Amino acid sequence: MEDITILVVDDEARIRKLLKDFLAKEGYKTMEAEDGEKAIDLFEENKNKINLVLLDVMMPKLDGWSVLRQIRQESKVPVVMLTARGEEQDELFGFELGVDEYISKPFSPKLLVARIKAILKRVDNVEAQSKNFGGILIDTEGRTVSVDGKDIELSLREYELLKYLLENENVALSREKILNNVWNYDYYGDSRTIDSHIKKIRHKLGKKGRFIKTMRGVGYKFETK
Repeated sequence: MEDITILVVDDEARIRKLLKDFLAKEGYKTMEAEDGEKAIDLFEENKNKINLVLLDVMMPKLDGWSVLRQIRQESKVPVVMLTARGEEQDELFGFELGVDEYISKPFSPKLLVARIKAILKRVDNVEAQSKNFGGILIDTEGRTVSVDGKDIELSLREYELLKYLLENENVALSREKILNNVWNYDYYGDSRTIDSHIKKIRHKLGKKGRFIKTMRGVGYKFETK
C-alpha cells in the first residue's frame, strides 16, 4: 500500500485537501495539481511512480479531457474523472477517451476510496497475467504477444514454445525437455521441428529474436543480456 501514489488534480484546494486526507488514511501517497498544465508536468516527471490519477473535468489552463488525451498517448494508468456534471453524454465521452471510472460531484469520499481500491486490484490482476521481457510483452490470459507495443501473430505452438522459453528465462533448455513440455509427450517426430519453430519465432520477434540463444549441443535459452 505504501508504494501506491495517486495524482490528485482539481482546481479547488478544498477538494484536494479532502481527497488527500482520505487517501492518506488508507496509506496512499498523493501528488497535487491545481490545473491541467501542472498535472501534465507532474505526470511527465513522475509517470513511473503514479499508479492512478483523480482528474477534475473543469479546470483552468487545460481541462480534464485535454489532460486525459495527453496521458493516454503514453500511458494506460487508471484515470478516475471527477465532475460536477453528471450528463450521460459526458460519461460516454469520457469512456471513449479511456476513463476507468466516472464520479459526479458531490461524492462520498468513502465510496471514492472503495472505487479506487477496486480499480487498483483489477490492475494488479491484469499485471499478474502480463509480463514484460525486454520489450516482449506476453499476456497469458489473452494469449497475446507484443513487441515494443506492436502485436505479433503466432500460431498456437509458436505461442506455447515462446511462453515456455520466457517462463524459463536464463535457463538452458534441451530439445528433449522442450518437446516434453511444449508438445506434451505426444510428438514422436524429429526434434528439428523445434528448430523450425524457433526460426519462425525469431523472425516474428524482429530484433528481439536475438534474445533466443542457441546452446550448442543442448538446445535453447532465452535471455535479454
